[in-house]
Amino acid sequence: MIEKKIKTIEVYQGDLLHLQKDSVELSNGRISTREWIRHPGAACCIPILPNSEIGLIKQFRYAIGEEMIELPAGKLNKNEKPIECAIRELEEEIGYKTQKVTLLTEIHPAVGFCNEKISIYLAEELKKTKINLDSDEFIELIPTKLNKALELIENGIITDAKTIIALLWYEKYLSKNIKKTIKK
Repeated sequence: MIEKKIKTIEVYQGDLLHLQKDSVELSNGRISTREWIRHPGAACCIPILPNSEIGLIKQFRYAIGEEMIELPAGKLNKNEKPIECAIRELEEEIGYKTQKVTLLTEIHPAVGFCNEKISIYLAEELKKTKINLDSDEFIELIPTKLNKALELIENGIITDAKTIIALLWYEKYLSKNIKKTIKK
């Protein structure tokens, strides 16, 4: 079922995204076209604030024309590792440095048209620093208990895929750690 790339045309090259149009040979020998977005990758973190709440954020997302409740995240800079991106975005967006980072999972949120991979981290043992937003970012920190965040997912208030996946992974992570603690 592998498709072999024959030719690539770069349709558009932007600051963030690059639109490709590839001619491919299908596994049955036929030729087809694939349009897809080349993305540099991203990182997301679940910040556990000193009061044990999760540091959700609210920001306007132009593509959908709405304010979204999400977790701090951002695209990788050139030659940046996902863990470095997660740590950088945490401080830029909510003004905290982390002393402990754990990779929970990696996801591909839009495999039908994009190669983006998001690494999702848990950020604990946070120390307050200073918010350092990009000039075009406007973000509100919303400290939230995990059970409330899960309710926001169930009620359709949080619809951002990376945030939903990250919070569900965090819930799973907590239940595994609780089981480990009980067994000792």
